[in-house]
Amino acid sequence: MPDEPTLPLTGRCSCGGVTYEVSEPLLGMGLCYCKRCQRRTGTAFSATTLTVPGSFSITAGEELVTTYVPGGDGWNKSFCSKCGGHLFTTNPDNPDLLAVRAGTFDGDPGVRPGLHQFTDYASAWWPVPDDDLPHFRERMQYPDV
Repeated sequence: MPDEPTLPLTGRCSCGGVTYEVSEPLLGMGLCYCKRCQRRTGTAFSATTLTVPGSFSITAGEELVTTYVPGGDGWNKSFCSKCGGHLFTTNPDNPDLLAVRAGTFDGDPGVRPGLHQFTDYASAWWPVPDDDLPHFRERMQYPDV
C-alpha cells in the first residue's frame, strides 16, 4: 500500500496552464480498456482516480478547460485547450462523480489500480493482465456518493 499522500494533492496539464487541487484522499483508481479511452489517449488503457465529491478544484487556467460531451453513456472529458492534456472526466448524470487522470498528478496520488473495466475491448497488443484485481467486462458500478 502507498503512504498517505500529503494533501492537497496537486496536478496540471502538459503545458502547466491548468492546475488543480484535490483536498481529500482519493477513493480509488481504475484502469479502463474501452475504445473511447484507447482512442482518446492513444494507449491501451486509461488510468483514472475517483475523487470525494466536492474535493476537486481548478486553481489556475479554468478558462483553458474545454469539455467534450460524447453523449450516450460516456462520461464528459475535460482537457486543456492549449496543450490538449486530458485532466478529468465527469458523469453527465451525476457531476459529483469526478475522476482525475492519474498521470496528471504532480506526485504520488496515494492510490494504486484497484480494478480493470471494459476488458472485453482490450487491445490485442496489450492484453489485460491476469492479476488479483477485479475484472469487469463492461463498466464497473460506482458507489453511491
